[in-house]
Amino acid sequence: QVWLTESGGALVQPGGSHTLSCEASGNMNAIDTMGWYRQRAGEERELVASIRITDGFMIKYADSVKGRFTISKDDAKNAVYLLMNNLKPEDTAAYVCNAAFYLGPRPIREYWGRGTQVTVSS
Repeated sequence: QVWLTESGGALVQPGGSHTLSCEASGNMNAIDTMGWYRQRAGEERELVASIRITDGFMIKYADSVKGRFTISKDDAKNAVYLLMNNLKPEDTAAYVCNAAFYLGPRPIREYWGRGTQVTVSS
């Protein structure tokens, strides 16, 4: 079992920057990838960014955030961070931390945080 604790939800002005944090606890051998998904009102959940925590490779970003968002990890804290720059109103969403273990291209085991709200508005 893995538990995920998110922090960093906020109201941010357009063009601003903000960082989300997610710390994992429990059986870290059960996962090899952590990342962030988001769900905008009335839409399906989508992958924002992910990173393979075992080696820092296999970094993925949604096309809509490439060049603006950066995912990073801190092995000592079992944490991942999402630095969001040049935020846009369309980035407004509930951001949910994900931890998974992949077999090939698909996760065979997943854990989810409760989510944290990021609102981009002036």
